[in-house]
Amino acid sequence: MTTPVVLITGGAGFLGSHLSDRFLAEGYEVICMDNLLTGSLRNIEHLSTESRFHYVDQDVTEFIHVPGRLDAVLHFASPASPIDYLEYPIQTLKVGSLGTHKALGLAHAKGARFLLASTSECYGDPLVHPQTEDYWGNVNPVGPRGVYDEAKRFAEAMTMGYHRYHGLQSRIVRIFNTYGPRMRLNDGRALPAFMGQALRGEPITVFGDGSQTRSFCYVSDLVDGLWRLLNSEEPYPTNIGNPREMTILEFAKQVVELTGSASELTFLDLPEDDPKVRQPDITKARKILGWEPKVLLEDGLNTTLEYFRGCPEFAGVKA
Repeated sequence: MTTPVVLITGGAGFLGSHLSDRFLAEGYEVICMDNLLTGSLRNIEHLSTESRFHYVDQDVTEFIHVPGRLDAVLHFASPASPIDYLEYPIQTLKVGSLGTHKALGLAHAKGARFLLASTSECYGDPLVHPQTEDYWGNVNPVGPRGVYDEAKRFAEAMTMGYHRYHGLQSRIVRIFNTYGPRMRLNDGRALPAFMGQALRGEPITVFGDGSQTRSFCYVSDLVDGLWRLLNSEEPYPTNIGNPREMTILEFAKQVVELTGSASELTFLDLPEDDPKVRQPDITKARKILGWEPKVLLEDGLNTTLEYFRGCPEFAGVKA
């Protein structure tokens, strides 16, 4: 029996590394492609002795050559946190446009299925709540966040172009806030920022008054949704996320309590165009994928905290 092969761009990133684990478990040969702009070899070092895992150091905005067969291409290469895409605005736009074009071209040439990692940021600062896939969004294209939002919106349009013109078997996932082991402590997202500050005993930085909402999905739930979507027949965008909504202030307090930290809360101005609400409507995923999240927030946070405490920065820290 021939072993199926998958290419995962951004495979050394937080989500890419977990996807590598899943596809190896499903019997695939995995080609992990990353230029380590925001990814890390630490995320995939546990796979270094796996014969079906191959790491390729490459910028996906350049020509991609993969010899032999490919059954699936998962395009997950992109800076994905505010700190990253504000530091690398041009690279973010290039990987969403040129990188998506290269990945789509490869999938088309190989007759492979294609899965685009898009984002809830396509909805911008939404005027519809919760967010459904048929909502077109409220995005500021020239604001600081526009480099990420519009890169992903363009990537979705190009993916649908390949689907309609070339008949490519494409899938698009709109990923909502996801957390778990292998997140970077300094990537600027709420969970690693709060946990890092709590473990260091620093003030917990809350932007605005903390009333803005987010919905947090544990990484294993997300990966299961991605697996199901890839193997479905749905070409249009599909939300994958946890609909349990909470305010950032509530979340910060929960992290402080969980870590047992003495950190106090401090409030800073809300960044420009920061979404006031974020909650996925997952009716579509429930209906066509039979998917919904299973991991309770409290359980996921405990596992993530255990991972961060094991990081070199916090080895041995108990509070």
